[in-house]
Amino acid sequence: MTDGAPPLPEAAAGLLAGAPPRLTAHLGLVHEVAGTILDWCAGYGVPVDREAVLFGAATHDIGKIVHREELSAPGSLHERAGYELLLAHGVPERLARFARTHGSWGEPGTTVEDLLVSLADKAWKDSRVRDLEDRLVARPARAAGRENWEIFLALDDLLAGIGADAPRRLAVQAAHPAA
Repeated sequence: MTDGAPPLPEAAAGLLAGAPPRLTAHLGLVHEVAGTILDWCAGYGVPVDREAVLFGAATHDIGKIVHREELSAPGSLHERAGYELLLAHGVPERLARFARTHGSWGEPGTTVEDLLVSLADKAWKDSRVRDLEDRLVARPARAAGRENWEIFLALDDLLAGIGADAPRRLAVQAAHPAA
């Protein structure tokens, strides 16, 4: 990808042929942040399906190809549409689900992978959601045998660092046309 947007994994890029450039840039930026968060998780021994999280981050908003109005306005119609689009292209449900779950981290059955995709989708632009962060903290704490507050402080530091680079990421996304 050009103009500073990071490349997407080949499997995701192939699904985004014809997508608006701003959407492709956004997905690349969220994918990049997901990689940073996954590296942090690895340091705490959290068992995570890295491939699934990276694919989910790279495709979570693919439904905005169908609901283009949600590229510049709030909405959640893209979530179900993206899930169905991915399934129609032969993407396994275990990977397609992120299009449907990235906005609903409080639902029963939410996995650590779902939480990580949701977190990357917030953190890329320096948006902090305490409930989401609190839900994620317990898993690394358990995996590392540490107290939740210790992991919360470490996560806070990680997200502050990611947030410091948000102006660059926002500028990269804005440099791409929405249509």
